[in-house]
Amino acid sequence: MTHRCKKSSGLWKIVVWDEPFFQGKKHEFTTDCYSTLEHGFSTVRSCKIESGAWAGFEHCGFQGQQFVLERGEYPCWEAWSGSNAYHVERMCSFRPIACADHGRSRLMLFEQENFQGKRAEMSDDCSSLPSLGWGSSTVGSFLVRSGAWVCSQYPGYRGFQYLLESDSPAGEYKHVREWGSHAQTGQVQSIRRVQQ
Repeated sequence: MTHRCKKSSGLWKIVVWDEPFFQGKKHEFTTDCYSTLEHGFSTVRSCKIESGAWAGFEHCGFQGQQFVLERGEYPCWEAWSGSNAYHVERMCSFRPIACADHGRSRLMLFEQENFQGKRAEMSDDCSSLPSLGWGSSTVGSFLVRSGAWVCSQYPGYRGFQYLLESDSPAGEYKHVREWGSHAQTGQVQSIRRVQQ
C-alpha cells in the first residue's frame, strides 16, 4: 500500500531573489510557483528554504532538470546544481515536496520497466547501489511506498537528480520517462531520502 500525502499550508516556506547572494527583488512563497515570470522574475538566482523541502525546476511548468532543495541557504545557482551532470544557471518554477518523511520512507526498485526483474527494497539512504550488490548501473522502475526520494545518476549523489514521491500517481514510476521531463537514462547509482 502506498502512503498518500496531503499538503497543508504553513509547512513550507521559500524566499527567492532575482540576484545572487540574496540581492535584488525578493519574494516569499508557501505554495507552488508555476512560473517565476508571473511574479516578475526572469529566474531565481538565490534562495533560502525556511521550512519544508522543495523541488526546483529549470523551466516554467515544473519542467527540465530537477533540484531538491532542503532547509538551508542557496546563495547562487552552483549551490543547487553544482553536483548535477550539467550546470543549470536558472530555476523558473518550484513546488513543495509534500511527502518528504525522512523517518518512514520506503522504496522498491526494479531492474526492468513495469516492475519486472530483480528487485530490492530500501528504507535508508544508499550512496552506492553497486556496493550493495545491485549488479546493474541502471534501474528500470520504482515503486515509492512512502516518503520522497532523490535518485542520482552516479554514486555519492552526483549527476542528474530524479525526484520520486509516494503521492505521484500511486507512487508508481513504471518507465524512465516518468521520472521527469529531463530523464534520458535509467542510470541510477545512489538514492537518498528527502529531508523535511
